[in-house]
Amino acid sequence: MYSVMDSLISSSSSFRSPYHHQPRIPTITLTKPVSKIPSSHRITQHILRSNFKIFTAASPATFPAETESAPPEEAAEPERFEWYEQWYPVWAVCDLDKRRPHAKKVLGIDLVVWWDRNENAWKVFDDSCPHRLAPLSEGRIDQWGRLQCVYHGWCFGGAGDCKFIPQAPRDGPPVHTSKKACVAVYPSCVQNGIVWFWPNPDPQYKEIHSTKKPHYIPELDDPSFAYAMTTREIGYGYEILIENLMDPAHVAYAHYGVMETGQVPKSLKADREGGRPLEMSVQKVDVNGFTSKQIFGENYFVAPCLLYGYFAPKKGQITNKASSEVVLSPVPPEKKAMLVFYCVPVSPGHSRLIYAIPRNFGVRMQRMVPRWIHHILQNLILDSDLYLLHMEERKLRNVGALNWHKSCYVPTKSDALVVAFRRWLNKYGGAQVDWSDKYTGELPPTPPREQLFDRYWTHTVGCSSCSAAYKRLNALVIALQVVSIASTAAVAAAKHGAISIAARYSVASLAVLSFLASKWLSHFIHKTFICHDYDHAFR
Repeated sequence: MYSVMDSLISSSSSFRSPYHHQPRIPTITLTKPVSKIPSSHRITQHILRSNFKIFTAASPATFPAETESAPPEEAAEPERFEWYEQWYPVWAVCDLDKRRPHAKKVLGIDLVVWWDRNENAWKVFDDSCPHRLAPLSEGRIDQWGRLQCVYHGWCFGGAGDCKFIPQAPRDGPPVHTSKKACVAVYPSCVQNGIVWFWPNPDPQYKEIHSTKKPHYIPELDDPSFAYAMTTREIGYGYEILIENLMDPAHVAYAHYGVMETGQVPKSLKADREGGRPLEMSVQKVDVNGFTSKQIFGENYFVAPCLLYGYFAPKKGQITNKASSEVVLSPVPPEKKAMLVFYCVPVSPGHSRLIYAIPRNFGVRMQRMVPRWIHHILQNLILDSDLYLLHMEERKLRNVGALNWHKSCYVPTKSDALVVAFRRWLNKYGGAQVDWSDKYTGELPPTPPREQLFDRYWTHTVGCSSCSAAYKRLNALVIALQVVSIASTAAVAAAKHGAISIAARYSVASLAVLSFLASKWLSHFIHKTFICHDYDHAFR
């Protein structure tokens, strides 16, 4: 995971400028439930009949999946991971507009996130008006700070209580006070600059934040650290997203030409991309996640969503010639950086990534560069293996969650974290996300590539920095086109001898340059904010 750190950190100072057209609204079609898959409980019971082992290295000899072993005579039932008794990140606060409600989905639950100015807090409701089930996220915040459904004007307070029903007689019974007129409210909080919610509106969880809080990352609130928060909707599922982020070995190949992976000693370099053996081990696995270790230090998977680790920036590499092992040269301990990934299950075949790379060096430069410029490289990185992972997920789905180890050959230590996650998921999580009764788990059909690689709806519209840059750069395109047309008209309208030849050529040059600049900028806008396909063959 940390072999990519230097490249990500350097995105503030160097990036590839990828390039506009009018965005197309994607149509995502989810298939209707076709066939039932085993419930999490049935899957867990099946898993109990298998022999699970905690491992520390991913050599062929240490994979129980690769060897035959007699099942234990009696296996104690492991503690089950409860998917609906956890905090889930919803969205970064920096990208939420307090003036309007926002539609979000987590665990298949349709949510509306809105700012309650009366309580000075973000609220998370079920995105359904109790009147006729219209989405409240399409509503507005009225002049009294209430969430208003724009279908019939019903208004709701921060506690989910109905404050006003316009159609009810003013002198009649107070029908708005009925429990049936209330909206389901989910416990929510803001931590580390992110809105979190608890996916159970039962009143017993109303004060859950006082007894159980989301995992806290102090560096995200430390003013001596700087970072650019990024949120992206992903066209493959939660399990695949986490696996990919736990797999540093793919970086040299899937992100070749986009990310730097550091200098590889000649004794280890066997190809152009520079892949090499990686020392990785898993130290502890339990229902709450696991701890792992690699050359950069320890990192942590905190179930269900958080993957993070600390890292000291390297100053070159040296090689232990006796063992051909790459080791890091000493670095000042005061310089620190992190990778913080929040992987959110949205629906089958869809996930959300919220991530940051906080660091306590180069802080001034990090804060000077607009966030949308950081996002250019970060979105390109996510796009470069998007299609690979989208198709991989469908093949794994055909195989079945319980047969992962039979279909995937993982003989090296570089896959240790991926195997650990699959074992955690199988042993504690029921082999898959618990979608309750909302989905069967069937994946939606693969969309056209243009829709799969869409950036406008998966990132730009939900990012305050990128959406503002998109509007400003489009305005600049129009301004350049106006200059080009006006300059051309001025040259054409000028009478012979009215202006000098030099001035005429200057104005004509301005027209041509403005036109070319507008075309280049349109292309840049399209590649950066709308859609950027990716072709590995010519990298």
